[in-house]
Amino acid sequence: MSTIKKSQHKTTALLLMFLFAASSLSGCIGASEDEDVLRIAFSVKDDYTSFEENPQKLADYLSDATGRTVEIYPITSDALALEALRFGSADIAFLDGGAAWMGWQQYGLQVMGADMNSDGRTYYEAHAWVLNDSAAGQAMNDGDDSTDPFELLEGEASCHTGWLKSAGMLIPMGYFIGQGYAEVVGDSEDIESLRNTIFNHFSEDSTIPDSGTLYYGYGGALRCLSEGEGGVAFVKDSTVDAYCSEESSESWCLERERYVALPAFGQAPSHPLMYQPDSIDDETRQVIIDSLVALNATEDGRSMLENILNTPGVVEITTEEHLGSYGSLIEHVPGITSYLEDKYQS
Repeated sequence: MSTIKKSQHKTTALLLMFLFAASSLSGCIGASEDEDVLRIAFSVKDDYTSFEENPQKLADYLSDATGRTVEIYPITSDALALEALRFGSADIAFLDGGAAWMGWQQYGLQVMGADMNSDGRTYYEAHAWVLNDSAAGQAMNDGDDSTDPFELLEGEASCHTGWLKSAGMLIPMGYFIGQGYAEVVGDSEDIESLRNTIFNHFSEDSTIPDSGTLYYGYGGALRCLSEGEGGVAFVKDSTVDAYCSEESSESWCLERERYVALPAFGQAPSHPLMYQPDSIDDETRQVIIDSLVALNATEDGRSMLENILNTPGVVEITTEEHLGSYGSLIEHVPGITSYLEDKYQS
């Protein structure tokens, strides 16, 4: 090989080595920049009436507060939000209780905070409500610890808010099954077994209403009890006062003192803010939640929370604190894990 050709060959090799190194460096720089981006999985609209409702305003606020670039990762369902967290396409997302519990149990996702309900709590309590002249109502008020009002509900027609609703079905049935009051009828891995379990333990006249029907929802379940269609209504702690208080009373309401709440089954969580611990370390998590909690303290911040997240505030809370009570109950529901996996896997 001539001296010129050797020189050309050496120059070409050096050029290729330089290009390869430059390419590698570029990739490293890009990865570093990408690591500096936080992505929020958020259900976005095609258009907004004002920027006050646009989640980009929240992203801009968090960018300034955290010193990180914060982007919106658009999703259209909790299933897609969960998938985005699971595979690292997004770092944080607000989810409903069922999706959050599955994400925690199945994929190791964690809770950094939760939104407030209108009363300032991050949960509501699920109760069985009965009438004061019923056997369970009398047992609740007799001052005798040996009488068990839950035991006396067997055979009573139950009023549920709807199929697989948290306070209206999953939490109370998880309690009755977990505490040994009710036995699962059918395949323990099939969610449809829950329906037969309800009819077997309570009554075939129990109401499991569809959306839009007379006894659907919290008010519907309480109406079912009030009109004598059932002997127990599974609703939340605030339901009776919401529908049958002195200030506002539906035509079907009985006197307020007629309604008796049995001890709470457990807590149904508000929407938790879940995060992917593989991409968010403790320091970053604390900065994010501190920035969100700070919104509670200012008028502009509260406006942002109301308009974008539909909540009066955000609270810092741990995974166990927020989902532990809920999860320990619903895990007893037959087929719940398979059901949630099918529901939240897109």
